Amino acid sequence: MTSTALLTDHYELTMLQAALRSGAAGRRCVFEVFARRLPDGRRYGVVAGTGRLLQDLADFRFGEAEIERLRTAGVVDEDTLAYLAAYRFSGSIHGYAEGECYFPGSPLLVVEGTFAEAVLLETLVLSVLNHDSAVAAASSRMTGAAEGRPCIEMGSRRTHEDAAVAAARAAYVTGFAATSNLEAGREFGVPTTGTSAHAFTLLHDSEREAFEAQVASLGKGTTLLVDTYDVATAVRTAVEVAGPELGAVRLDSGDLLAQAREVRRQLDALGATGTRIVVTSDLDEHAIAALAAAPVDAYGVGTSLVTGSGAPTAGLVYKLVAREDATGEMVGVAKKSKDKATVAGRKWALRRRNTAGVAEAEVIGVGEMPVDDGDDRALLVELVRDGDVVGVTSLEQARARHEQSRAELPARALQLSRGEHAIPTVYEA
Repeated sequence: MTSTALLTDHYELTMLQAALRSGAAGRRCVFEVFARRLPDGRRYGVVAGTGRLLQDLADFRFGEAEIERLRTAGVVDEDTLAYLAAYRFSGSIHGYAEGECYFPGSPLLVVEGTFAEAVLLETLVLSVLNHDSAVAAASSRMTGAAEGRPCIEMGSRRTHEDAAVAAARAAYVTGFAATSNLEAGREFGVPTTGTSAHAFTLLHDSEREAFEAQVASLGKGTTLLVDTYDVATAVRTAVEVAGPELGAVRLDSGDLLAQAREVRRQLDALGATGTRIVVTSDLDEHAIAALAAAPVDAYGVGTSLVTGSGAPTAGLVYKLVAREDATGEMVGVAKKSKDKATVAGRKWALRRRNTAGVAEAEVIGVGEMPVDDGDDRALLVELVRDGDVVGVTSLEQARARHEQSRAELPARALQLSRGEHAIPTVYEA
């Protein structure tokens, strides 16, 4: 087991030390994860990373190596080290199911336990959820723009090696068909795909030799990259080598809209009517939408996906919203600071829907569940009970959840133009 305990900030441990000294460390508390606002112009967010987080939580242990590191660095005192050595989260966590859409104020994660237990999780929780949810929101916009055409994640070379694996997973949750990243395939079961780059063509003495070598190795159903030199010549050569059974050709540069149309006409004229056209080259959701009228069969997306397409973090925060007072009663607490105010009290959430099943509002109950008017859907699910993970779901279940959640949003949610979030957030005390 590799410990995740040091994937945290220094001040989490110094807060713990001070709370242990004051006697407040054992007070029951409720922390919540939410977004004050969505990235500018976005109409909904998407929860992703929950499955990774639950796995990391199980490995959140301060073993001998971690304790010795903290002792050597002088981070906290011996009493705090003794607490950490025995640390096990024994509280409860509820949250939105992975793949669920969310809005400002949505209680994406509700962590209940002692202050000491819960405060230590802040950095890990936000690190996982902020990254994965940012990628998921971007990829959801891309798959929405693709309107059923497959999208392939291929951004590993544009981000940190560990982030690449997490990004491939988050993209799959929100509808991407496959990834180029083999580790994402091994660790999470995301389908992997890939054929060749320009280097393979340049390696050979001619483009024909390169195509012949690839077809001989991978079969006629492979995808041939046709824009190393002249596209029209390459398409003709590709069909001559593989025949009309050629699986696909890939375009990676130039005016993709015009080229896709020209290549489609050429393929059809050569009898390769079943050969698909895959486009890549710095695509984002806007470029995908612009290609909607083109004869494109699949999209490969890299940089924009793994960087959140302009919003590399989801902007989620982890805030204390309720704590035990001196009498043992739970009381709501909130920040009042300008532009960073919070709403006190433990939250519950419903997705209010009309009789046609279309979402109308995110209803947040403070202190208790809002009243279901008959068409609503409860959003919080149990993830951890008494320290034990109970809410594990498969990647396929998360993928299905996202498809269903996005489908129930009003049509304006899929618009890529700048605008307000798709439904309002309403608080009920």
